[in-house]
Parts: sequence; structure tokens; C-alpha cells
Amino acid sequence: MADRLIIVESPAKANTIKKFLGGSTKVVASMGHIRNLPKSKLGVNVENDFEPEYINIKGKGDLIKSLKKDAKSAKKVYLATDPDREGEAIAWHLAYVLGIPEDTVCRVTFNEITKNAVQQGVKNPRRIDLNLVNAQQARRVLDRIVGYKMSPVLWKKVKRGLSAGRVQSVAVKLIVDREEEIEKFVPQEYWNIYAMLQDKKGKNSFEAKFYGKNSKKVELTSESQVNKILEDIKKEKFIIKDIKRSEKKRVAAPPFTTSTMQQEASRKLGFTLKKTMSVAQGLYEGVDIQGHGTVGLITYMRTDSTRISEIARVASKEHIEKKYGKDYYENRYYKKSADAQDAHEAIRPTYVELEPSEIKDSLTRDQFKLYQLIYNRFIASQMSAAVYDTMAIDINAGEYNFKANGQKLKFKGFMTLYVETKDNEEEEEENKILDLEENEELKTEKIDAKQSFTEPPARYTEASLVKALEEKDIGRPSTYSPTITTILERRYIEKDKKQLVPTELGKIVNSLLMENFSDVINVDFTAKIENEFDNVAEGKEEWKNIIRNFYGPFEETIKRVEKELEHVKLEDEVSDVKCDKCGRLMVYKYGRYGKFLACPGYPECKNTKPIVEMIEEKCPKCGGNVLIKKSRRGKKFYVCENSAKGECDYISWNKPSVENKNVEDTEKKKTRKRQTISKKTKK
Repeated sequence: MADRLIIVESPAKANTIKKFLGGSTKVVASMGHIRNLPKSKLGVNVENDFEPEYINIKGKGDLIKSLKKDAKSAKKVYLATDPDREGEAIAWHLAYVLGIPEDTVCRVTFNEITKNAVQQGVKNPRRIDLNLVNAQQARRVLDRIVGYKMSPVLWKKVKRGLSAGRVQSVAVKLIVDREEEIEKFVPQEYWNIYAMLQDKKGKNSFEAKFYGKNSKKVELTSESQVNKILEDIKKEKFIIKDIKRSEKKRVAAPPFTTSTMQQEASRKLGFTLKKTMSVAQGLYEGVDIQGHGTVGLITYMRTDSTRISEIARVASKEHIEKKYGKDYYENRYYKKSADAQDAHEAIRPTYVELEPSEIKDSLTRDQFKLYQLIYNRFIASQMSAAVYDTMAIDINAGEYNFKANGQKLKFKGFMTLYVETKDNEEEEEENKILDLEENEELKTEKIDAKQSFTEPPARYTEASLVKALEEKDIGRPSTYSPTITTILERRYIEKDKKQLVPTELGKIVNSLLMENFSDVINVDFTAKIENEFDNVAEGKEEWKNIIRNFYGPFEETIKRVEKELEHVKLEDEVSDVKCDKCGRLMVYKYGRYGKFLACPGYPECKNTKPIVEMIEEKCPKCGGNVLIKKSRRGKKFYVCENSAKGECDYISWNKPSVENKNVEDTEKKKTRKRQTISKKTKK
């Protein structure tokens, strides 16, 4: 008989915790949730004040029996599921199944899986926090009602199997809206004038950019305007009017939250959100490190806080001063955002002494990459600012004004270790710090004018969409990854390289939902509901009040929409492709893997065809047409049409081009040359 039984979610977490407790403590895994709402029906008793109708998850019968047996034979049962609302709800369901009263002191939490944190957690158990449980229930029940009531509308008017959701549909809307902005965008012409100048000694050159006239900024919008300025300054001397020298500091980014970790892992490592969270979960739960045993390498990875513990602060100080010197340490506190729940620390390494390079051999390639990113970001966040010497130069050419800037890195600080990246970030060329003087006359090397056009807003990437969801208060750290994963799997959006693009199906679904459920599928409503969930978690609001206030108007909307759409049939788009079985013009349909052609004579004629997409570029091997196809995961690849006949074997992830062909021709020549040399050698 075990003195203590500790139940966690996963076997990996159980294995890590076991070694910290020893003795007669048994640690087992529930394998996530053991109870849930049924899939076959709404599962919410609307007539009984929206009471959830939870059932044991199918296939977990033997596991539940085993947990009950272990609990019965233990003197004390502790529920040590993850320290968030979802983890609290799992603990609550476990307590129900195991017959543990709600007011029993049985809940154990820890933000990191280290010996000290686990032992302290077990020493200081508490009751299950019903406020956190109810916040999770409010989200689960509301999302179930929205999904199960709205989705059938899509089934009737588009196709079965589609789904709508409170958060996922808003995410799709953001992507569709952005695409419409891009399509409607009208480029505006603008110009810049650049002067390449030299100091009076003719030793150093630098670039200055046109600013304006008589110290007032002038926007250049036409070639005629530019030509007049170029003509006017031909006879003018470029003279330095003013030089401002100063020092600029660049401060390190704070330690990771879930959102910023997902964004940086996407930008720096090319990880999807799903992959990032999966790898982070493994690092949190524990990895077998040579010479150390199983170690939880990072703190809990679902957090919106940049706060760190004093223990971590002291450890980082010792590490930085020892490795880089005292000048590189700066005691930093980061201001939390107004919407942050701040329930957990930022994501950081649990043991500063376990540097990524030292444990690389014990990690998978992906684990090493993400651990190094988290480690370096945290250490850098506690390091001194980078310091630059800067200069701003105002230059006059008659009545026209030019400006130039220069900077030089004086002290690298945190940039020794880590620099944050941004979406669509472009490297700006900056002049060096030069030895120039006010009233100095400059020599003119050349003056160029450049025409440009404004560009439409960029499409969302996974990283920038997460940033937008966070800024608009849509969802929480635990929901970003599943939301984007769901709309990709539903084929409402697809990836073009890293960009998220709405599919035709996504546009149709978004249009139908916006026409009929615009009061639910909108940013303001979604953000308002998230704040109400937070109020429930803090004990400020009763969770069923949210459902009661929402359900009445929503049910009326559902009834109205069903009535309005009862006699409306969405006409299928007709193609110019004839059915080769019955001669009818085929129509476009949407299936699990996207758009396809189907005979409108169904069920008499069941003929279907894939849609063949072709690119302008020809096959670099045989000159045939190149078709676009998609893998099971939705990734595009390119294949020669003659491959089906066995006449060509060209296939590539990369779009063929003249450059690719030249590369392939060069490779073929190299191969032939190697073969010739080989034959000569044999002779």
C-alpha cells in the first residue's frame, strides 16, 4: 500500500516527479481528461440551467478502474495536474470519479518540475479552486453551444463536417478581412532622393536622404516634382547645418510568454505553433539528461506573465557575472500587460547551470533548438542594455534639406547572446559615425531618385496572427495553438510558404457566418467574453450567468437564420469541364481536401475529378506542363504531367524556374564530367 498517490496528466511528468519523492509514493498518469461532454449530442441540459452532461471518455474504462484501485489503497491522494484552468478542471473531474469530496485538501501545483518545487507543492496542498474550474466550464459550455448550434447551418448550406466556433471563426474572419484589404489595395506612387556625399577631405562617403524644403517635410509623389528638385540642387552646395551627437540604449526583450515564445519559434526556428507547444510540453515534463537523470528543463509553458522568481533572478545574476562580467548584469523587472492573468512565471530554464551546449547530446534536435531559444532569451532579459553612439546630421542644399544618421555599437550588452526578431523586419543600412563638423561643405558623388509604390498589408503568418489575437484579447495562451491548428485542418485557411491564406471554402463559410451571426463572430464580443471568463476565475462572477445572458438572444438568432435559409439553396459554381460519363457540365464542390469537380447529376452519376492546377513554367527536365499538387498535410509540391505516363520523373517542393533549370543543367554537366573522369581513370 502506497502512503501517497499522486496523479498527473502524462507518463513523462510522472517519471520526472517519481524521483523527487521516493519512499512509498506512487505517481500515475490520467492521460489528460477522463471526463468530457459527449460528442454525439449538445451535452448541455438547457432546460436544467445549462448543466453540463459529462460522461467518462470512451476507451478510458480500464484506466479509471486502475486509478480507483490505486486511490483506494493509498492513505492520501494528491491531484497534481497542470497549474492552469484546464489542469484545475482535470483535477476536479478526477476528484469526482474517485469520490474525493470537493472541499478535500488534495490539490498540488508547481510552476516547474524541480525537486524543490515538487516537494514544496506536496507539502502545501490546497482545495480544488472551483473558481478556476468554473471559468473552464464557462468556456467549454459556451463554445459547445456556439459550435453545436451554428455548425448545422453550415452543414445544410455548404457541406457536412464543417464547423464553426466562437474563437476559430473570428480567427478566420481576421485572415479573410486581411485578404480583402490586399485585393482592394490601390498602390500609391512615392519617390525618394538620395545623395551620396563625401567629407571635405574626400576620405569618407555617406548617404543622405531628402527631407523637405525650408525645414518643412515634403512628400514626393510625382516624377515632375522630383525632377524640379534635382534641377534646383544641381547648382547648390551641400553644407552641414547641424550635428546632434548622443547615446542610445537598446533594452533586452522580456522573458517569454506563451505568445512571444510561439512567435519567436515561428520566426527563428520555422516551428508551427502546434510543434512549439508539443516540444515545450516535453521540456517542461522532463527529459533524461546524462548525468542528471530526468529533469524538467523549463517552467510551465502556458503563461501570459513576464514575471520571474527571486531565486531565478539570483541564479541569472551569478551566471551572467561569472560568464560575461559584472558590467553585463542589470537587475530588470518587466511591466506586466493590463490583460495579463499573471498566474505563473514567464517561461524560463529551471536550472541556469544546464546550458544548452552542455546538454545538447541528451536532447532531440527540436528540443535543443527550443531550449536554446528559451534559455538565451531569459539570460539576455537580465543583461545590460546595448549602447550605441549616434549622430543625426541636417544638411542644406540651398533651400532644400537632407538628413543623414549614423550609429556605432559601443557596448554589446545583451546582444552578445540574443536579439529579438520582428515580422517583416528589414535590415536598415546605417552610416557609420564620421568625423564631420557643422558648416562643413560636402562633396557630391552622385544624386539618385527612386520611384516606389506603397504596398498592401502583409498576410498573416502564424506568428503575426498570434500577436493579433493577443492584442485584440481573443483567446488565451492555451487557445492560440489549437485555434490555428483547427482552421488549418478544416481547410478554411492554407499556408503559402509561411503566409496564411483563406481558401474558397474559408471565404464561403466566413461570408455565411458574418451575414447571419455577426453579433457572435466579432472581435469585440469574443474579447468581452474572455474578460468575463477571467472574472469567473477571480470569483467576481457566477459562471452560469454568462451562459444565461448569452443563450436567449443567440437561440433567437439561430431560429431566425434557420427559417430564413430554409428555402435558400446555395448554387454550385458551374465549370467548363464536361462530365466524361454523362456529358453534363461539372460543378465545383468542397471536400475534406479542398475543391474538386463533381457531376451535378448525382446520385445517378457519381463521377468526380480533381482540379488540375498548372503553372506557366515548364518542366526543367522534359519541357512538359508542371502541375501543382498537395501533400496530405496540405503542402504544395510540383510534378511534371508526364510523370503519370512514366515519361518523366520531375518532382519538387520548389517551384521550377529558369534559375532552377540552370542549376540542374550545371549539376548534370558536373555529373557527366565526373563520369568521364571516372572512365578515363579506369582506362
